[in-house]
Amino acid sequence: MNIVFDLDGTLIDSAPDIRAIANTLLTDIDKRGLTLQETRAFIGEGAAVLIQRMMEARNIEAEPDMHKKLLATFIGRYETMPVESPFYPGVLRLLTQLQAQKHCLAICTNKPEGPTRAVLRQSGLIDMVDGFICGGMLNTRKPDPAMLHHVIGELSGAQTLYVGDSETDAETAIRAGVPFALFSGGYHKGRAEEIHHDWLFSHFDELGSIVNQIISQ
Repeated sequence: MNIVFDLDGTLIDSAPDIRAIANTLLTDIDKRGLTLQETRAFIGEGAAVLIQRMMEARNIEAEPDMHKKLLATFIGRYETMPVESPFYPGVLRLLTQLQAQKHCLAICTNKPEGPTRAVLRQSGLIDMVDGFICGGMLNTRKPDPAMLHHVIGELSGAQTLYVGDSETDAETAIRAGVPFALFSGGYHKGRAEEIHHDWLFSHFDELGSIVNQIISQ
């Protein structure tokens, strides 16, 4: 079976790292830093959107050159600064279990390629997944289903489950025609119960049972 995961807010709590890096940019231009709540609200649609939302929140003039400069600096610092984004409870145990059961595991994230590779490498996830796709590898991003379809095409399982935490992930699953399990502990904007899902879970210990349920159908 193919099990494809979103990354930020699904497998890892990356908001503190993203906030720390974003705030170095704001400090450089004498602007007030982001709160953790603001950062979580800005995550999910790629780094370019995060920087745009950050600029709007701090009344930074929306000049194309400024956005381009801030985005490039953000990505560069993310690629080189140590990241500490912790796994959500139960994630490593679940991934080890799914690996042992010979499931195909993959990542589908809007995070840019450089920061994605840095996080996968530093967290050890790079050795646990069979493939990944991230922002910039295709000329589109979630919720367009092309990224999800592309990474599924690289896997060998007959069935696919997509696992994410947000409205963007839910819309991606709908448009891709893929069953969706929603993690309620991530970065969604509205109430989890009101977001599209086929399964809803609050702890990764529950996801193993969901996978077994799908297989037995």
